[in-house]
Amino acid sequence: MAQRNLTELLAGAAVLVVAAGFLGYAVANTGRSGGSGITLNARFDRVDGLAVGSDVRMAGVKIGTVRSAAIDPKTYQAVVTFTVQSTIRLPADSSAEIASDSLLGGKILALVPGGEEKMLGDGGTVTITQSSVSFEQMLGKFIFSVSDLSANVQKSLDQKAAPK
Repeated sequence: MAQRNLTELLAGAAVLVVAAGFLGYAVANTGRSGGSGITLNARFDRVDGLAVGSDVRMAGVKIGTVRSAAIDPKTYQAVVTFTVQSTIRLPADSSAEIASDSLLGGKILALVPGGEEKMLGDGGTVTITQSSVSFEQMLGKFIFSVSDLSANVQKSLDQKAAPK
């Protein structure tokens, strides 16, 4: 009986060590940076779904992280602060857009480099932006346009069927 308890204890300890190893590996390889890089800002009318910690990507590759989002009380725009790897040099005329990460609704901040020779420095602002598109608004417009189309088709059919 004592031999069985010792075996179970050793097996349980081995499972815990392996689980701790997996946890350590996952934390070390999540792609999160320790805040290194340059900090940039961008202003948007809407940032629906973009959260602190969301990816900043260029050409689909993660190059940074969203650090904060706040409202400017004077312009009522959302000011998004994000970091970009210090090895990435962004031209001053680069643009930022809030894009969907997947069909499940996650959002990312996508950067598109411009062509200007002047580069954005630490604390710089991306001035060309495209706000988030609300899925609910698009769906509402689609449904409204389909109902309008249906009404117009019905009206046209009624006119053709009416005796002259």
